[in-house]
Amino acid sequence: MHDVESFRPVAREAIEWIADYLANSRRYPVTPQMNPGDLIDRLPAHGPEAGEPLSQLLADFETQILPAVGHWNHPRFFNYFSCTGSVPGVLAEMLAAALNSNGLNWVATPAVSELEQVALAWLRQWSGLPDDYFGQIFDTASVSTLHALAAAREMADPDSRRLGLTKRLRVYCSDQAHSSVDKAAIAVGIGLDNLVKIPSDAEFRLQPALLRQAIDDDLA
Repeated sequence: MHDVESFRPVAREAIEWIADYLANSRRYPVTPQMNPGDLIDRLPAHGPEAGEPLSQLLADFETQILPAVGHWNHPRFFNYFSCTGSVPGVLAEMLAAALNSNGLNWVATPAVSELEQVALAWLRQWSGLPDDYFGQIFDTASVSTLHALAAAREMADPDSRRLGLTKRLRVYCSDQAHSSVDKAAIAVGIGLDNLVKIPSDAEFRLQPALLRQAIDDDLA
C-alpha cells in the first residue's frame, strides 16, 4: 500500500522547491564545486537496514545531491544541449512517474503508443516531411543512431540478423559526427574500418562532392 497521506505534504514541499528552483536557477553555480569522489565520500558506505521517512528525503537531496549537480537549467549553461527542460516537461515527468506505465506494446499502455504516433505526426508535418514517414521516440540521440544503422544494415544485408554480416558494408558520415556513430558501427557489426568520415569545410559542413567521391571509390 502507498502511504499517500505522508506523500501529500512532502510532494507539496517538493513542488514548491521545483518552482523556486526554476525561477531562480541562476543563484546556483553552473558546474558543481567538487572533486571526483566527493559525493561517494559523503554518502554511507553501506546501504541502510531500514528506510527513512519521506520528510527527510528533500533535506537529503538539498544537502547531499544538489551540491553535486551541474545545473542544465542555468541561463549560463551552454554545454551539450541546454534547452531540453521545460515546466510542462516537469509536470509530465511527475504524472508519468505516478502512472508507472511501461510501453512494452500497445496492450500494456495504449496511451504510450498512440500519443507517440500523434506527436511524431505533428513533428513530421511541421518539418514538411512526406505523409508516409514514420518515426519512433528514443531516449537519446545515441540510441536513435544505433537504431538507424541497424535498420540500414537490415536493408542492405537482410540475412545479417540470422547469419551475421554476409557482405562488407560502408557507413559515411561527416568528420564532425557524434561519437555515437562510431559506437553504433561497432555495435551493429560494421566496424570502424568501414566507417568513412568525410572532411567538413571551413564552416563544419559535410562536403557533398567528397562524399560522392568516397562512394564512387568504394564502388569502383
